[in-house]
Amino acid sequence: MKHLFLMVIFFLNLTVFAQKHTPLPHGMVFGVRPNITAMVDAAKVEALMGKKTRINTTIRGWVTKVTKQKGGWFELDAGKGKIIAAHFKSYTITIPADLKGKIVIAEGIAEKQFMADDLQHFAGDTVSGKKQHMEKTDPKRRLTFEVKGLMVDQ
Repeated sequence: MKHLFLMVIFFLNLTVFAQKHTPLPHGMVFGVRPNITAMVDAAKVEALMGKKTRINTTIRGWVTKVTKQKGGWFELDAGKGKIIAAHFKSYTITIPADLKGKIVIAEGIAEKQFMADDLQHFAGDTVSGKKQHMEKTDPKRRLTFEVKGLMVDQ
């Protein structure tokens, strides 16, 4: 009886430890499955946009940081020290923190942030008064990406 009790406790502990570290397999999807026919590398998105402020696209990039799991907030490496701040369109999606360091394929809307010194009326980060043209936005965070669907690639 004592051995049976110890075996049950051992197997329960084994299953609990196994559930903590579930690997993210290739092809795991969050949200809607992305369309990979016209996929672009994350480093080339800004060049692809040209003068457009918003485009629908599918990008492939490396996740540098999971900012917030609920709502799917994360950052993608855009090359040359630049970062693409990404989040899911639907707040109900929760992504795991283990996504950090993985290569993902994400479909959604890429959008450029306006620079305050471009004299755009929708800049959003403008400062009024004497400091109006002296404030600069962070050049490393020029793109945001609203994700409809994400798939783990590697």
